[in-house]
Amino acid sequence: MRAIRRFTVRPVLPEPLAALGTLAANLRWSWDPQTQDVFAEVSPEVWADRLDPVRVLSDVPASRWDELARDDAFLGRLASASAGLDAYLTQDRWYQRNVPDGPASIAYFSPEFGIAAALPQYSGGLGILAGDHLKAASDLGVPIVGVGLFYAHGYFKQSLSRDGWQVESYPVLDPDELPVKALREADGSHATISIDMPGGPALTARIWVAEVGRVPLLMLDTDVEQNPDHYVAVTDRLYGGGSEHRLRQEILLGIGGVRALRAYGRITGEPVPEVYHTNEGHAGFQGVERIRELTSEDPDLDFEAALALNRASTIFTTHTPVPAGIDRFPKDLIAQYFASDGGVTPGVPTERVLQLGSEDYDGGDPGVVNMAVLGFRLGQRANGVSRLHGHVSRDMFHGLWPMFDEAEVPITSITNGVHAPTWVAREFRDLVSALGADADGDPADFARALDGADRAQVWSTKRILRERLVADARARVRRSWQKRGAADAELGWIDDALDPDVLTIGFARRVPSYKRLTLMLRDPARLKALLTDPERPIQLIIAGKSHPNDDGGKKLIQDMVRFADDPEVRHRIVFLPNYDIGMAQPLYPGCDVWLNNPLRPYEACGTSGMKAALNGGLNLSILDGWWDEWFDGENGWAIPSADGLPDPSQRDDLEAAALYEILEREVVPRFYDRDDDGLPSRWLEMMRHTIESLGPKVLATRMVRDYVTTLYVPASESVRALNAADGGAEEFAGWRRRVADGWGSVRVEHVELDGVGDIAEVGATFSVRAFVALGDIAPDDVAVQLAYGRPSADDDLADVRIETLALAEAFEGGRFSFAGSHALERSGPFGCTVRIVPANPHLASPAETGLVAFAE
Repeated sequence: MRAIRRFTVRPVLPEPLAALGTLAANLRWSWDPQTQDVFAEVSPEVWADRLDPVRVLSDVPASRWDELARDDAFLGRLASASAGLDAYLTQDRWYQRNVPDGPASIAYFSPEFGIAAALPQYSGGLGILAGDHLKAASDLGVPIVGVGLFYAHGYFKQSLSRDGWQVESYPVLDPDELPVKALREADGSHATISIDMPGGPALTARIWVAEVGRVPLLMLDTDVEQNPDHYVAVTDRLYGGGSEHRLRQEILLGIGGVRALRAYGRITGEPVPEVYHTNEGHAGFQGVERIRELTSEDPDLDFEAALALNRASTIFTTHTPVPAGIDRFPKDLIAQYFASDGGVTPGVPTERVLQLGSEDYDGGDPGVVNMAVLGFRLGQRANGVSRLHGHVSRDMFHGLWPMFDEAEVPITSITNGVHAPTWVAREFRDLVSALGADADGDPADFARALDGADRAQVWSTKRILRERLVADARARVRRSWQKRGAADAELGWIDDALDPDVLTIGFARRVPSYKRLTLMLRDPARLKALLTDPERPIQLIIAGKSHPNDDGGKKLIQDMVRFADDPEVRHRIVFLPNYDIGMAQPLYPGCDVWLNNPLRPYEACGTSGMKAALNGGLNLSILDGWWDEWFDGENGWAIPSADGLPDPSQRDDLEAAALYEILEREVVPRFYDRDDDGLPSRWLEMMRHTIESLGPKVLATRMVRDYVTTLYVPASESVRALNAADGGAEEFAGWRRRVADGWGSVRVEHVELDGVGDIAEVGATFSVRAFVALGDIAPDDVAVQLAYGRPSADDDLADVRIETLALAEAFEGGRFSFAGSHALERSGPFGCTVRIVPANPHLASPAETGLVAFAE
């Protein structure tokens, strides 16, 4: 029978155990072993099944509370864990000690956050990255406030049909059963925000708060009584629905997110964010809302001045290496929702919203609003998520700055990182702690401690992790087969599936076509030979979800499952459905090798291999994303890429053959070759070098420090500078208009080079004088620059460097000369030109305005 009503009954904890409620309410428990041990002690069975303190508190009988309240030893451990949380939340950390003048608050918007399996509000790498960003910010004391949505069904749960086809289900998530709390007004009512929608009624959303260590995460939920059903459905599931549904979600995330921040600040007294970071384009409308705020609060502030203030304080991070991965909405749909009167941001001119997101460049579609383009135009600073992805992004969005070389397109890169306390296995942490190093401290100390550890102990620890993975995988395979309709009598083989002494290779990620889940199946016979070798076999543990609308991805999963179902190999290869954080945490440490074979350069960064590396796993990967940047020839293996071949099938054949070759000739022999003590000494050396070389680089704390120093602090300095002077934003906006309007008169009329001929010697100095026409633009408003580098056969300059020339003389009619000199520092071909760019201290990049004039 079905219940006609559902509600949650919370336990009443005895006063001595009250700290359990505080510990359960802060998601720091997800990366704090001491707190995890406390809840495991409360109920080992519930903890092992759920790994969720909220579930432990709700599922334990009252008699257990009475027992624990009288247990002095437990109360001591509880007090210690509680004191640890209090110290963590209140003591100064890196940010307080090293960035005293940094922004007082930073808003971080993301459509998904992967914090813990107990809070399933993520689909894949973007969400896990966002979760690790918040955790690392908390560890460093960076004053971030996360902003996202609360999805009633999360993403989806994945299972398999009998024939291996992905099946999705959408269980309802009850916030009362999750580690979140309601943001409440002074009268106890649930805090809400509302957004006027075209045609009415207003969309209302309540605000939930998840405490991620020191970082609050605000999540908006439209499942409220006053909303009609189609508004309730706005936060139904992650990445579901059609174009208008997605648009409503992104309006709620961006516009509603800003309003949620204001409600949170009003209720808690926390400072208004100085910096706004949009993690991918889904939250791009937050900039439009902030322009509405600024212009409505100050009638004297026009749109352009508000845009200047917004841009100065906004960072946009793109994760997308292909145009097809970007959200794009029809302009008529955007115009409907962003009508100047009666739209979601009343008073903001519709034509300006359309213009900000317009693909008004060669090859663009004039009929759409592109959310990445909107992000770039609303943010003064932007970045990709690896060095290679920065290059890809500059090339992909070059059309926004067509007059500048790709290297000067104002998109930098900060390579992603992972949160070590979340992803490093406790056994490794305990091993280095026993050797006197802080497992959560300097990664170099971690590597040195492992270097000093007994090699047999390190190898034994790795086997324990492999054994745990095997046990977990067997349990998951059994449950999967049972859901597929198999009888228990058919499943005896699972008891012997996988082996903790066999070389274990992991492959787990989303399943779009470019990640090539089935590349390893290009030569099934060759793969079978590797799996079933009687002396030196390999085993593969594979997982991944395909988007519900991606039948091509589902077909790849089905092909993999059918191969893994083969009785000849099913003891050596398994596909585990419903890949999530709970599966990932034993998977990364238990694997010896982490496989990644995307189509280069379509992996923006990828972080799963980083997690494996921190646990001594060796990467076997195409040189894409972060691996292209940090592979050194000794910390894993690079699969040769055949990118550039016009035939994708031939490319797959070549790269699959290279993969088999590396496995057969390098990976397998190194793992199984043992010394006199029975240890794989060369393998252990690669493990040590992997942790030593990659440990300091792949950390989310390194990543967040980079964001602070490279983007957050400069952004706060920019917006403070605009606000410091009375009318600073208006003046800067007026300057931009004046320069843009007058740029048609700007030109380099003549350039004189003296002191060199066709041949020059290293050390020689030549002088340059440029005669320029500026029209009505003042010489202080431009920089006249000597650009030089190595010329190609077509005289295109490479490795370009810039030197600014000084104003030398003024003439009539807005004409001037600028002069300087240059010393030749290297031999070989040398080429140069002169250009003019706008110059203003409030610009973050010479290319920011897109304006430039070159010598003809």
